[in-house]
Amino acid sequence: MKAHPLSRRARVLVPAVAAALLAATTAACDSDTTSEGTSDSVRTLTPEHSEHDESPSEEQSPGTQQSPRTQQSFAASVSAETERVRQEAVKRLDGVEGRGNAVADVSVSGLPVAASEEVRSARVRVTNPTDEPAFYAVKVEFVDAEDKVLDTVVVGVEDAPPDRTVDAQANSRKAAGVKAFPRVAQAERG
Repeated sequence: MKAHPLSRRARVLVPAVAAALLAATTAACDSDTTSEGTSDSVRTLTPEHSEHDESPSEEQSPGTQQSPRTQQSFAASVSAETERVRQEAVKRLDGVEGRGNAVADVSVSGLPVAASEEVRSARVRVTNPTDEPAFYAVKVEFVDAEDKVLDTVVVGVEDAPPDRTVDAQANSRKAAGVKAFPRVAQAERG
């Protein structure tokens, strides 16, 4: 079976975009630069060359191939950031009475699933009607046809832009394999 040409481009493009974002973030965070415009604190190491190796290979530039370790590190940092935002959302919902102050700003819809999938997912849409970025904490319940709650998942959306809609995803392993429907149980803007 022939692979779709876009899938190969996507596999090549995603690591390149991630590396560009990482480089831009690093440059933005550290403004102390030398006269050549490179940061004193930024070092690029590849498996083939150490920091002290002065003869870089012409065959392979740093952006042409990402090592699996770099991709795993990036994925781990994204996962850690997602968990940090989720924990913040849990804290913010802890003292909320009732459904919260932002239920009208949030909608949720189930994403299509295959019978073999191990996760039931829902698309959480947050529309910030204010004129400032805001943090949203959203509690999504996955319920069955009899309205029994199968699982509750908390999602955080950090810095939702003013007067814009952003998406997040709520995932449940407990609701997988069951005809489940997501609904907003609580939503707090803070």
